[in-house]
Amino acid sequence: MEYKKQEIKQGINLHLIKADNFKTDLISIFLTTKLTREDVTKNALLPMVLRKGSKTLENIEEINKALENMYGAEFNCGVDKTGDNHVLKFCIEAIDNKYLPIQEDLIKISINTLLEIVFCPKAENNAFKAEYINTEKEKLKILIEGKKDNKAKYAYLKCQEEMFKDTPFGLYKYGYIEDLDKINETNLYEYYKKLLSQCKIDIFVSGNIEEEKVIKIVKENEYIQNINERNPMYEKKNKEIAKQEPKEIIETADVTQGNLILGLSIDEENKKEKYIAVVYNAILGGYATSKMFQIVREKHSLAYTATSNYLRHKNVVFIRCGIEIENYQKTLDLIKEQLEDMKNGKFTEEDIQNGKIGIISMIKSIPDEQDVGITYYLGQELSEYKMTFEEYENEINAVTKEEIMEFAKKVNIHTIYFLKNN
Repeated sequence: MEYKKQEIKQGINLHLIKADNFKTDLISIFLTTKLTREDVTKNALLPMVLRKGSKTLENIEEINKALENMYGAEFNCGVDKTGDNHVLKFCIEAIDNKYLPIQEDLIKISINTLLEIVFCPKAENNAFKAEYINTEKEKLKILIEGKKDNKAKYAYLKCQEEMFKDTPFGLYKYGYIEDLDKINETNLYEYYKKLLSQCKIDIFVSGNIEEEKVIKIVKENEYIQNINERNPMYEKKNKEIAKQEPKEIIETADVTQGNLILGLSIDEENKKEKYIAVVYNAILGGYATSKMFQIVREKHSLAYTATSNYLRHKNVVFIRCGIEIENYQKTLDLIKEQLEDMKNGKFTEEDIQNGKIGIISMIKSIPDEQDVGITYYLGQELSEYKMTFEEYENEINAVTKEEIMEFAKKVNIHTIYFLKNN
């Protein structure tokens, strides 16, 4: 997997990932902007509206027909929350030219089709079609209301919301129902034009590609030629959360299993400690060899699930456990004990090596999946940490027990969230 970045215009970058182990080409466009309460719902709605029709493909039926004519190409879109940024994403996956039954320039068709969907949507009189807006608003409402359907995921999102209350990262990526009535075909179109003139734009093309050809296709595309240069409005440095006395939040719902989430803040962290944090998390709860799994789940049988994850963009760790409701205090006390053990070095070299094996296995698997590779390089682009896979592995392998212990002393319980029955 070879990676190359090409600036098309200021604030608009083309990322080329050349790999010969895929039979498809994956083209992705990411529009990155700051997460704000004012715009979060509009951002969530926009991909749903844009997929309804473009200048020459005037409705979803025509888009689907075009995809079928592209040998069954697949189109997807959505939104993600990356640190304090909201990322609108669009992608088309199509068969690579060399595998087509007849000679045809499918990669050019795919790139131009995706660029049209994103940059030239179906609009009349400076407005989206009202029927498209109303239909997609109803779908988004159902999506937002469905937040509580998966209780484990809901508990995790609620802990994030409480931990980052009144900050951008505390916002729900799909927005809020109370915003929907304020959105119409005119003001959403006005917002769309404003977004396109200010956001960070990243175009990724992954596959067995001819790099110069792809660069030429993108540069010569009429929509790219017409779009303005910009000093993109996105958050380059994500704000870290301040240390505080732990706050405990208990919420009741119609559940049979309790969901316990601990949000852990980390005192100011330097670049080197980002890699120590990854190893720390692997030992704590990242894999089946971890303390959460082996001690909380297996040894003491206090949890059905027990994991942790590290969010690099926000410099926090979340511990997530599905437990019997009556075991809340026992589980919490045992988790606190594991956190103290990490500070005191009560973990072995074998624990460290097992964690590193899991991390390095994950790193080595990145080139095996096109979407994972794109996600990796987009994460680097947004964080401005540039690193090859080999350099990443070397940083992980260099982490020592003493460094993990020192890092563990910077980890503090910030928020305890527990979802139990009524």
